[in-house]
Formats: sequence, structure tokens, C-alpha cells
Amino acid sequence: MQDDVLMQARNLLTSYAGPPLKIMEVCGTHTHEIFRLGIRNILPKSLSLISGPGCPVCVTPVSYIDEAIYLALEKDVLITTFGDLLRVPGSAMSLARARQEGARVRMVYSPLDALELAKNETREVVFLSVGFETTVPGECLALKQAEEQGIANFSLLCANKTMPMAYQALKGSADAFLYPGHVLAIAGTQSCEALVREGVSGVVAGFTASEILTALACIVHESAKGKAFFVNCYPRVVKATGNPAAQELVAHYMEACDAEWRGLGVIKGSGLALKKAYQHRDARLRFAIPRQEGRANPHCRCGEVLRGLCLPTDCRVFGRACTPSHPIGACMVSSEGTCAAYFQYGLATKPARED
Repeated sequence: MQDDVLMQARNLLTSYAGPPLKIMEVCGTHTHEIFRLGIRNILPKSLSLISGPGCPVCVTPVSYIDEAIYLALEKDVLITTFGDLLRVPGSAMSLARARQEGARVRMVYSPLDALELAKNETREVVFLSVGFETTVPGECLALKQAEEQGIANFSLLCANKTMPMAYQALKGSADAFLYPGHVLAIAGTQSCEALVREGVSGVVAGFTASEILTALACIVHESAKGKAFFVNCYPRVVKATGNPAAQELVAHYMEACDAEWRGLGVIKGSGLALKKAYQHRDARLRFAIPRQEGRANPHCRCGEVLRGLCLPTDCRVFGRACTPSHPIGACMVSSEGTCAAYFQYGLATKPARED
């Protein structure tokens, strides 16, 4: 049965002969899986896939990296972070370089790992809280335990973001979105369903070959009707209500705020900040971090890639000065980054362009 569905979806996509249709995947995992599975290679030219801002590391602004480096070098705190952030360039250096210069920076696998370090530290421990709806509950759980256990030397430097307002900001960038299943498993589908009233179309997709192809085929089928749509093609995981327990936990500790996205600027209501009752855990306030302007490398076109305005291969430094071993921009650093995907899977077939 699954093979039949997969074949039907593949046939619908490969035989598409309608008007040009642009689909934006807004999840870095989708981007990498689509490349790995060779899905782009079977699509006709009239069906184009573009990558959006679905990687939390990639959309984190340069100023945030500068804030973390300020804490590490000027305030002598122990910075804890997921691995991808270590090599993202700030204005002057990365966290990895700051560590070489004596900063205390540790890679952890979860916020609870950072909390464990704080229990055995006399210094302040700051966790770099970066991520979408999928990772925020874990960070709030760490806060909850810090409060309950009286661990006073633990705080967060927040750059968390939520996706619904980003979809609105990207309205018109594509004919339909391929929505990330793991995000909506937490958040639920209500916000995406509401976007249909604003003319925004999209389909929720899982991450296997059959799930991605089925979701893409669904977009082709629904687009032919000529009106906005929403379809949940991942019902075994994604429910309309999402995960109420996770939502309740986040709502207890955090509230919506304006947030800066690399390449997209400030999007109102798209970020999360600690509520007033927990601002003693806010590293920005706790350490009075001065405003960081954040200066990205002028040769990097990461911001345009995240908006779907250009391909990584359109960037002059892609695959040359900018590689996974020597990244200039966040999109090449992150394991979910679009540039990293193009380098790993697409460089051999489409070399960087000479300008």
C-alpha cells in the first residue's frame, strides 16, 4: 500500500505540466532529506523547490553571537550551547575562536545538561537558548528545575523564535509552504489553518521519502483548484491541538516578543522572552549586556538565501572561501543549513557562479 502511494505521488509530480509552481520548505531537515533522496532531480522545471528560514541557527542574528562572546570574554561566565552555534561567525570571531582565546564555552546536548553543569559550578552558567517550538519546552523545563532546586547561577540568553509570523512575513515568496512536522507536533495546526484566510497555502509533511513526496503531490493537486489551502499530510504525528502540556509549560515561563531574524529583519511577535517573574534568569538583564550592532561578512548572502531570493550557488564565496570547514555564514555552519545541504549534495552538479 505504501509503495502504491509513493508511486502515485511520484507520477503526479514527474508528469506535472501546469503553470510554474514554487514551493518553499521551511525546515532544514526537509531541505537535507529532499537533497539526500534526490527529489529535486525528478521534478520538472515548472516545479521549483526553494529553501526558507527553517534553521534556527541560520536565522539567529550576528548580534546574538556577539552577545554570547561578550558574556564569555567580559563577564567570565560559562557558556553552554548546542554544537552548531560554536562555529557561527560573529562580528569579530566565533565562539570556537573565543574559546581558543580563553573563554569558557562548553557544548551540551540539552538544556538539562547545562543545568547539571551549573549545579557543580561556582561561576555563572548561561545556556544559549536558540530554537523554534520544538526546543523551547526543554529550555523551560530546565528553568523549572532551576527554580525548584534553587540553582541560582543558571540563566538563558534567549533567541527563541516561533514560525507563524515568519510565514506571514514570507507571504508571496512561494505558492505554498511545506510545513515542518516536528514544529507543528508541538504547536498544532491552528495557526497554519488561520493563514489560509490570508491566502497562504501549505501542507504539513513528515520526513520519509513517501511522506515528503505525498506532501508535494498534495500541493500540486490542491494548487490546481485555484484557492488557498491547508492539508495535514502527517496526521500520525501532528494533531490540530499539538502538544498541550508542552504549550502550557512554555506559556508559564515565556511570552511573545519582537525578534530579529537574519535576512528577514525584525518580525513582530515572532520571538519568545522570559516573563517578568523569571527575568532574573534572563542573561541580557542579569549581566547588563550592552547593545551589540552585529556586522555580518559583506560577502555572505545568507540573508537572501533564507528569504528564497537566491540559491547558495549564486553566492560568489560559496564552495570557495565559504565551505563547511571554513564557514563565512551561518547557513554553511549549521547541519540543517541550506548552504551546507547544497555543498554536500549539489556542488558537484552546479558549481559556484563567477561574477
